[in-house]
Amino acid sequence: MSQSRPQKPCAGVRVGTGSVARVILRPAVAADAPAILEIYNHEVLTSNVTFDLTPRTLEDQRRWITDRSGAHAAVVAVDADDGSEVVIGFGALSPYRDRPGYSTSVEDSVYVHDAHRGRGVGVALLGELVERATAHGFHAVFARIVAGHDASIGLHARLGFEIVGREKEVGRKFGRFHDVVVMERLL
Repeated sequence: MSQSRPQKPCAGVRVGTGSVARVILRPAVAADAPAILEIYNHEVLTSNVTFDLTPRTLEDQRRWITDRSGAHAAVVAVDADDGSEVVIGFGALSPYRDRPGYSTSVEDSVYVHDAHRGRGVGVALLGELVERATAHGFHAVFARIVAGHDASIGLHARLGFEIVGREKEVGRKFGRFHDVVVMERLL
């Protein structure tokens, strides 16, 4: 592992019944693009957790990683138990809105590979994003979650987010409209 990728071990992340995996959080690099792409495009094609309708290309994903820096840098969670450092999730903060008056707020995104859900990886990633938002002086972190995605709503509630609104039928995917739940955590 090169020194250019600072790591943050997250020992004690629950994996399966009674087992514990060692997960490392680190900044995403261009070499992570294929793994991030696999996780993200799976959601694009099979779920309504993102309202993207077209899968990203590898070039799109690499650009997404390289365009993110500073407070908005992407973070990956890697399963370090077997030494292969397989990316099992990722997250990032994005500007909340483009108008200057919103510059003290960010929006989070967290995605976990479906084989690793319910094992604490999302908690580790979202916790890291909240820490980064605090360290960069942001005042609020928002999450916009498709209604009915109870796992994500529960994850955010567990980390101190509160429901502050609901946008009715704001998104359309798979031939139907979807509400979005807005959650917020003040820092």
